[in-house]
Amino acid sequence: MNDGHALGIRANLAIFLQQLLQVFLVGLTIGLQRTVLPALAESEFGVPAGSATALVAFVVSFGAVKAAMNFVSGHVSERVGRRRVLIWGWIVALPIPFMILWAPSWGWIVAANVLLGVNQGFCWSMTVTAKLDIVRAGERGLATGINEFAGYGGVALAGLATGYLATWFDPRLSLFVFGLTVVLLALAAAVLAFAETLGFARAEAARHGAGAADGAPPVYAEAPAAPGAATVFALVTWRDRTFQALAQAGCVEKFVDALMWALVPVYLVGRGASLIEIGWVTGVYGLVWGASQLWTGPLSDRIGRKPPTVTGFFVCAAGVVAFPLVGSLAAWSLIAAVIGVGMALLYPTLIAAMGDRAHPAWRGSALGVYRFWRDLGYAVGALAIGLAADLSGALAAGFWLTGLAMAGSGLWLALAMTETHTRG
Repeated sequence: MNDGHALGIRANLAIFLQQLLQVFLVGLTIGLQRTVLPALAESEFGVPAGSATALVAFVVSFGAVKAAMNFVSGHVSERVGRRRVLIWGWIVALPIPFMILWAPSWGWIVAANVLLGVNQGFCWSMTVTAKLDIVRAGERGLATGINEFAGYGGVALAGLATGYLATWFDPRLSLFVFGLTVVLLALAAAVLAFAETLGFARAEAARHGAGAADGAPPVYAEAPAAPGAATVFALVTWRDRTFQALAQAGCVEKFVDALMWALVPVYLVGRGASLIEIGWVTGVYGLVWGASQLWTGPLSDRIGRKPPTVTGFFVCAAGVVAFPLVGSLAAWSLIAAVIGVGMALLYPTLIAAMGDRAHPAWRGSALGVYRFWRDLGYAVGALAIGLAADLSGALAAGFWLTGLAMAGSGLWLALAMTETHTRG
């Protein structure tokens, strides 16, 4: 069936590259907060000394809002298109650099992260959804791996760059200039050079309906032909066992990123590390996570989604537990790299598995629900980590909690997930 919407990365290379630029800029936007803000929370913004719960409030606000916006953006994009939602997300981000520059208290940073959550829920979600619109089933692992490589590469580079800039120049001014430049560039690129891909998803759904799809027959979750938002939410959250396993896994894996974002910089400050050294540790984590997805995503296209995903959870659990047991920059960086490999094994494969199991007619909504639960993990994880640290009186408790949660989630996934990738 020739409908003018051929699938594949090579057939849609220009569109694919537009999407990569966007997710890289999205990564830079969130990455500018990864090194400097947590480390200066007490001295610059008045966070009470020793209060991990107050510190992680900005991650909680980000995660809760981003989770909700993932759900909203996924459903809305099936009505108005992916491009329009992307542009809305960048417009919302415009005040963030100004709020960081002028913030009189930590409450302003929490509020800025509410806007950041909207931005990320709209923009990062659309780069993922748009890629899965245009690629073949056998390229979903590769596509999501490349997408997350570009995004988390941006996170890592921004974290490292802002660590240096904040050391050389005024911390707030450097974050302001960096952030505003990125947001304006991204908005211009979204308006001028981002192709709408909703038509690809609709054409793919029509081909499947007509029995004209290529490759091995996919195994979609059972659902009505045109399910509403509530039906898709229930299907992903509890009605389908594999979807449920993927959703809980997505939620728990964000505990690791919440830990690396909010707690690790403060923990390293307490161990005597400088801003530049913190930037290197968090940067190694992000760079290894991003770069490793270039091979973990394609790996899942060859061997299936389940083996690398389950392995990734246990690798992360081991790395997180080991982190507070060492005491040098080299050792922290090495363990950060191990955690990055674990995240790379699980992160793109979870997204690809969702794309495998969700019908193209409602894939955007299903991805939105998955990303709702996944990014709610920022809020749940950050709050749990902060409470564990405060109640125990030791920041290391946040590491133990995260490692235990990752091991338990990996076990759930191993027992409940059915392989989603049909190869043939």
